[in-house]
Amino acid sequence: MSRLNEFKSKFKVNKYKICESEHWIWSLRPHQATLGAGILSLKRECPTFSCLKPEEYADLNNIIKVIEPALMKSFKYDAINYLMLMMFDKQVHYHIFPRYETPIKIFSETWKDENWPSIPPLMGEALMDDEMVNIIKLIKNKIKIERGLKMKKI
Repeated sequence: MSRLNEFKSKFKVNKYKICESEHWIWSLRPHQATLGAGILSLKRECPTFSCLKPEEYADLNNIIKVIEPALMKSFKYDAINYLMLMMFDKQVHYHIFPRYETPIKIFSETWKDENWPSIPPLMGEALMDDEMVNIIKLIKNKIKIERGLKMKKI
């Protein structure tokens, strides 16, 4: 199995896909360390950030312009963290953590950002598929793609 396929399998990228652009896929993280935590991954196999092509850098800007407003409309986060650690997964990707100063209640559950305002927790809890689907649906309903941006709303 290729490194890219291993990565996609580990993070269930296709199963939990929210939106994609020409070069990037935004998916919900299987372990929700903070509500709405996601993975932003490059579509092609690429082991280092320095190997990105100019058009991939440009497209990164495009998808960020979709991610941040959608998460803000969905959950009203207080800050957002992008972590590119790549310690184990040698595939260009970011972990996206919306951060919350106070607990928020959604889907009859209260979510608390335990580490606010420090570094976000990296593990998080695995949710049931129906819970993941509910979060994905909520986010997808808040996505607004600006004119001129090429995005695939899944």
